[in-house]
Amino acid sequence: MKNKIKLACIIDDDKIYVNLVKKIIETKKLCDHLLIFKDGKEGIDYFETLLQNFKEEQIPEVILLDLNMPIMDGWEFLERFTKIKNKFNNPITLYVVSSSINAIDIDKAKSLSTVHNYLVKPVRIDELEAVFNKTA
Repeated sequence: MKNKIKLACIIDDDKIYVNLVKKIIETKKLCDHLLIFKDGKEGIDYFETLLQNFKEEQIPEVILLDLNMPIMDGWEFLERFTKIKNKFNNPITLYVVSSSINAIDIDKAKSLSTVHNYLVKPVRIDELEAVFNKTA
């Protein structure tokens, strides 16, 4: 059996979506702990602070990132996160999770080396399980 994900992160301003995904993750026991940030700024602030003094257990193994958020959107987060991602020793698998079905958004996200895959909302339970079992 694969090692269970210890820490995952959701960066999304949609409270209903976040609560639904959180409930699925908890019910299916897909990870031990979950960080939730309501916009890209909160998320990037967390990661930039981690660079100063981080412990391995504070680095999420999986990030689910929305594109359309206030304050700092997913594109701005990706731009800044790409610059610091390799400074972490642990691999971080990032998924863009968006309601956008625009081919331009999907292609742009998938073209970034930081993005593992693009999932369209609403995310199905089997897709989430695949993400957390590292098969998506």
